[in-house]
Amino acid sequence: MVLGVGGGIAAYKVCELLRRLTESGHHVRVVPTEAALRFVGEPTWAALSGQPVETGVWETVHEVPHVRIGQSADLVFVAPATADLMAKAAAGIADDLLTNTLLTARCPVVFAPAMHTEMWEHPATQANVATLRSRGAIVLDPAVGRLTGVDTGRGRLPEPSELFEAARLALRRGVTEPDLVGRRVVVSAGGTREAIDPVRFLGNHSSGRQGYALARTAAARGADVTLVAANVSLPDPAGVRLVRVSSALELSEAMTVERVGADAVVMSAAVADFRPATSVVSKIKKSGDAPAPIELAENPDILAGLVRSRSEQGMAQTIVGFAAETDDVLANGRAKLARKGCDLLVVNQVGGGRAFGTDDNQATVLAADGAVVDIPTGPKEDLADRVWDLVVERLP
Repeated sequence: MVLGVGGGIAAYKVCELLRRLTESGHHVRVVPTEAALRFVGEPTWAALSGQPVETGVWETVHEVPHVRIGQSADLVFVAPATADLMAKAAAGIADDLLTNTLLTARCPVVFAPAMHTEMWEHPATQANVATLRSRGAIVLDPAVGRLTGVDTGRGRLPEPSELFEAARLALRRGVTEPDLVGRRVVVSAGGTREAIDPVRFLGNHSSGRQGYALARTAAARGADVTLVAANVSLPDPAGVRLVRVSSALELSEAMTVERVGADAVVMSAAVADFRPATSVVSKIKKSGDAPAPIELAENPDILAGLVRSRSEQGMAQTIVGFAAETDDVLANGRAKLARKGCDLLVVNQVGGGRAFGTDDNQATVLAADGAVVDIPTGPKEDLADRVWDLVVERLP
């Protein structure tokens, strides 16, 4: 693997990414720019990678490194990818070892941009990003947060743990072309909470892990991903735009807004069917008497609503639902598919340590066209990739 390092202050975070990569068994060659060495020196990169570090094309000329490094790589991962570096890559400029490597690479290439918000939003940068994506490169969207100095906004390099996941997923797919490039997808994740009082709520056991796996794998396949997360405490996935919600009504509103212009919508969030008809403003106290019953109101059926509005508005959009069942799994799943009207329904059995809060999952995917696909127990990324395979087949 080639780890390209651009000349930005976020280069210090890439040291942790390099440590994670080498400790997990990857052979990593660090190729920094000259500017990158102003932030983190050559001895640091060499010590952490165990490999020689060069920036120009004139060292070890007999080995032709400007060609060989890119030719032999299984993945080129650039972090931080500065505006200058992406502009050179988009224009095909090769004035140092890293830009030469980018031109010779025939493996997946991932850029993790980091810069000030104004630089990221500038039309020139956005045009360069679009060019790189059109050529099959994965360009992750930067995170939102604290930048250099007191500035805050979009442009922050994602955390090393999430960059590691992005690299792992790109390596996992190998040389397969990113089949969601140019596609916008919206994924919901987590479990909604319906307030009883300021302290208590009605909720469920969903951790959001499956939804986050769907978002990460979609980003690794080149998609523009929006993740609507309900009460999830997981790290923000790299390259994914995050929208946070809490209740079913908030999730419904967010999905209605975010699904506009999306090619695919995946409703993996666990939505509470009911909410308290009234939520009191003060904590309910014990009185010694029997507690008053909680009157419930029905929450909107978000999945059915998305399908209905798609038909009413004539949208060309693939919609995927999830069904968590405890018994009569397939029978209940088929009934739900008919009732909801979505294109695909991912049905899995929950409870007894299955699905919720675990790293593994299994499911049966029911399709509106009658197809039935069994996905055996495995990492949630495996299930996510299989779901996207089925979505790609049905995209408009």
